Amino acid sequence: MTDNIRIPLDAPNIGELEKEYVTRAIESGYVSTAGPLIGEFEERFAACVGARYAVATVNGTSAIHLALRLLGIGPGDEVIVPALTFVGTVNPVVYVGATPVAVDVDPLTWNIGVEALEQAITERTRAVIPVHLYGNPADMTAVGETARRYGLYIIEDAAEALGAAYQNRHVGTFGDVGVFSFNGNKVITAGGGGMLVTKDPALAERARLLVNQGRAPGITEFEHQEIGYNYRLTNLQAALGLAQMERLPEFLAVKGRNAALYRELLAGEAGLVWQRELGDARSSWWLFSVLVDAEQHGGDRVTVADKLRAAGVQARPLFKPLTQQSPYRKLGWRACPVAESLHARGISLPSASFLREDDIRETCRLLKTVGEGR
Repeated sequence: MTDNIRIPLDAPNIGELEKEYVTRAIESGYVSTAGPLIGEFEERFAACVGARYAVATVNGTSAIHLALRLLGIGPGDEVIVPALTFVGTVNPVVYVGATPVAVDVDPLTWNIGVEALEQAITERTRAVIPVHLYGNPADMTAVGETARRYGLYIIEDAAEALGAAYQNRHVGTFGDVGVFSFNGNKVITAGGGGMLVTKDPALAERARLLVNQGRAPGITEFEHQEIGYNYRLTNLQAALGLAQMERLPEFLAVKGRNAALYRELLAGEAGLVWQRELGDARSSWWLFSVLVDAEQHGGDRVTVADKLRAAGVQARPLFKPLTQQSPYRKLGWRACPVAESLHARGISLPSASFLREDDIRETCRLLKTVGEGR
């Protein structure tokens, strides 16, 4: 973040409660990957999202990597991912030696296109990773029906969607495995960290093995049952995560208010539209994002973002589609025109959980001045 930014896109919301939890963890002497708060964080998180089991990890990307390992996906297999997502969704597919296949997204929700998903399925397809982009739930009814019809695993990427729900059920709990992220700018943060959730006890047990270098919890001898990873969360991070969990309702309320205010103030503004929720979905509104029509609004998304930043308001482009990412161009994926068009027109606006209503009003005022040519 540059020094002149006064209304940030998003950032950690840390207060006295977090300081209290972390201080207690330090004073306990448990600061590394052993300590009672890790299990407590897992239990509280599972209860929050309605999952049977939760396993803490070092970050969200590692949780996706673990999910692929747990489901036995590897060389010769294909995994379908939406083209519009953060690269952390797709990199783990390559880690396990499988082949990612990017498909286009829905023009309204910006999530995985169900027709595109079905058209991409081959005899080698083993799994699909729907992403709840920017906290907005994907159509898990359609994704689930398609996956069952073709015998595919579902790994839900809910990294940005803590607090989001589809059909009154928390996202991340529809598939075989769900993953969440606690990076510094997510809905809650543990200074990093992630969580894997599942209803399958065997998957949860093996996940606990793999995060600990293949060594079963409670084993005193340095005996490792298989090749695993150092993907453990620390007790200090769990302390921070527990404090943030207590404040989650507060964070979600502010993000929901921010989104409602954006929709109210920008309604009818020429050349601006925003990501849409499904009728039976509730977004976490991690980031509120809009599409800018250059002809109608008086400037393209680069011009708009630059003018906002010049006025101290942070904005950033949507994720660059996987089809345009250098490491993946060689795979020869089909064109994904919707994802590419969304990226060309889209920017994310300030959405932090500590923003005031006046911050949102000021952002909207500046957006409108661009459209008015001032």
